Amino acid sequence: MRTECVLLLSLLLTALASGCAVNPVTGQEELMFFGPDKDVELGRKYGPQIEKVLGGRFPDENLQAYVNRVGQRLARVCHRPDIAYHFTAVRQKQINAFAVPGGYIYITTGLLEKLETEAQLAAILGHEIGHVVARDTMVALSRQIGMTALVAASAGVGGRGSGDLTAGAAFISGVLSLQYSRDDEKDADLVGLSYMVQAGYDPNGMVETMQILQELQTIRPIEFFSTHPNPESRLAYLQERIGRRYAMFAELKTGQDEYRQNVLAVLLPNRDRREEVEHVAQK
Repeated sequence: MRTECVLLLSLLLTALASGCAVNPVTGQEELMFFGPDKDVELGRKYGPQIEKVLGGRFPDENLQAYVNRVGQRLARVCHRPDIAYHFTAVRQKQINAFAVPGGYIYITTGLLEKLETEAQLAAILGHEIGHVVARDTMVALSRQIGMTALVAASAGVGGRGSGDLTAGAAFISGVLSLQYSRDDEKDADLVGLSYMVQAGYDPNGMVETMQILQELQTIRPIEFFSTHPNPESRLAYLQERIGRRYAMFAELKTGQDEYRQNVLAVLLPNRDRREEVEHVAQK
């Protein structure tokens, strides 16, 4: 026990001495307690556990390949294309998406069912990539679960002992209930918008996504807003940015047919068949 405490104290002092780093999204210098390699270690260590808590990987490899393909298209144009990104659809009815340090990004089947186009999927994934690139999760976690708990989780203090299990549980719980600052969310929105356009997607997909979520919220409270700000306050700056910076880009990809074929036909096969019958009846 004493050895574990000494190790934890040593790691905490090392983290505090790490100094500042430039946030690639904002260009501003920020206090960072860990180097980027630690983000990857944490993602590799806790990503599989978080995936399990979220209901596990959705068992359709074609859908998974499609989600990953869209995510990798965005990752190639982001500020940190050197990170090995992992995009996974998890089997959960809640409407949400999560970014884990080091490039592990999860989107629930509940959210996938509500989207309508590939550009809207790109909006969600681009936003989450923005959090990974800016390392927002690490900063928010240090504020939410405490610096000592974060250091313990990153170090794996105690191996399989109670200390390690407690620290790991705190880290996982923190990620799943994480609330970013409004500034972090705005930065992730705007940089996600930039990634969308660079990857060839219609940026209006992000506005449409916010409108879909806003409409769902009027029906019943959805889980997305327990970890993300309400879209009403976000639509204005998204529309302003699109009009000012991206209005000249024409014929960018929407991908409605691709999304229906690769996602909705898998998750909502009965709805697709019903729509086909209605379409034939109208002819």
